[in-house]
Amino acid sequence: MTVQIKYFSGYIRNFKSLCDELGIELPLSREEREKQILIKAYAKWGVKLTDHLYGMFAIALYDEEKDKLFCIRDQVGQKQMFYSVINGEFVCSGDINEIAATQGFEKKLNKRMLQQYLFYGYPIGDETFYEDVFKLMPGHYVEWDGDTAVEHRYFKPEFEPDSSKSVDEWAKEIENVVEEILAEERGDTELPYKESFLSGGVDSSYLLAASDAVAANTVGYGESGYDESDLARKTAEILGKGFNVKMITPEEYFDRIPTVIDKMGQPLGDASAVAFSIGCKAVKEHADIVYSGEGIDEFFGGYNAHKREIPKEWTYLTCSHIMSVEFINSLMLDFDDSVKIEDPIASVWQEVQGQDELAKKLTVDISLWLEGDIYLNTDRTSTACGIELHTPFSDLRLFNAARKIPAEYKFMNDQNKYVFRKAASSKLPDEVAFRKKVGFPVPVRNWLKDERYNKPIEDKLFGETSKKFFDQQQLRKLWVSFIEGEDIYWNRVYAIYAFLLWYDLKF
Repeated sequence: MTVQIKYFSGYIRNFKSLCDELGIELPLSREEREKQILIKAYAKWGVKLTDHLYGMFAIALYDEEKDKLFCIRDQVGQKQMFYSVINGEFVCSGDINEIAATQGFEKKLNKRMLQQYLFYGYPIGDETFYEDVFKLMPGHYVEWDGDTAVEHRYFKPEFEPDSSKSVDEWAKEIENVVEEILAEERGDTELPYKESFLSGGVDSSYLLAASDAVAANTVGYGESGYDESDLARKTAEILGKGFNVKMITPEEYFDRIPTVIDKMGQPLGDASAVAFSIGCKAVKEHADIVYSGEGIDEFFGGYNAHKREIPKEWTYLTCSHIMSVEFINSLMLDFDDSVKIEDPIASVWQEVQGQDELAKKLTVDISLWLEGDIYLNTDRTSTACGIELHTPFSDLRLFNAARKIPAEYKFMNDQNKYVFRKAASSKLPDEVAFRKKVGFPVPVRNWLKDERYNKPIEDKLFGETSKKFFDQQQLRKLWVSFIEGEDIYWNRVYAIYAFLLWYDLKF
């Protein structure tokens, strides 16, 4: 069997055990090691090689014997993967910009995605902002035989609560899994120096405490109520780690937005992506490998939306949505009644019926929000800054523990993700492990109102491009309401601006 690796982006964390099992002699360069693992794993297991890889990956491999190309994305979507058929040729990449730049590709805006984006604030589901370019969803692979591209699903997140263990026993299991994962990270001596991102929350604090990161990094702001850097500094000091903080000014933030939107490849209404990009740029000055704690909120129930009851007749529309359908209808010039906001959720929601309420929500968020917003942000921004971002808490082994933990252990003593916090307390003082969730706030809602900074945003909102898509009277009402004190509208303003900026950059 002859196999060619056409594309690989990611990190195979359990490479040592795989090399032992597959008979690969070490040491090898990382590039050659990963190539050999993929070739021999495919030879042994076929596309079921995904059952044996722990880490993050987007893979395209060609099987010469079958004359087929297989394009594969990891189970929870830590790495991006897009594909299209252009002039009869199959094209795939983790960077949608590369596909859009392919010779012969005709750029056409997918207005269905624009309508969905205005509701959710991120590009949700398997469509993209380009007609005929598709996102390969997490836990899927696509098979190309030279004529037809057929998608297959090889993994779906399923929760099966096991009440036979106590909360302390589950916490201990989490500790053991975390140690197993991070022992593999420490064992990669080809990557000897690592740092970590750190907020004021338990996830990044536990990761810093349990890992071999030598220093922590965070961003801060001059505005009170948004700056977590003091909390992060105290945690780093407690753990005896180095600490770096990048203070972000409004000028720097707004200057950075076009670069972020350009490199992202699609509009993203998540304002924290710009702050994360600035943080990545700062870290790149002294580190190439950085840990980050994504995945825990979605695996263990970390958002307030996970606690709120929804009427039984409703569909849970992920933990993020920023505009009502009625408002979008009044805003868009070409509103399409056939585009339903439930469409991207429908198949997942159907599958989770019969599960407990928390399991339903977590499954939806893992399947759509985590990959569509969080990983889009972290993968594209870190890659654009030349940083390799490792997200050990997104490892499938930790999900496999989380999926068995009863909901009542995830919400206990007025705490979210309680059992994870209990595990973290083995490495952290209680004041850190059980600290109330702070999030990753950005004072952009204040800056957008400030006439010292918002003139370019206003010009974009009411420029020629905007007139192609949006009712200017309705948009003006939104802008005036926001400026005059309706702070809740800031994310609507930002999301619309991000789309218009992207459109002008790409079209």
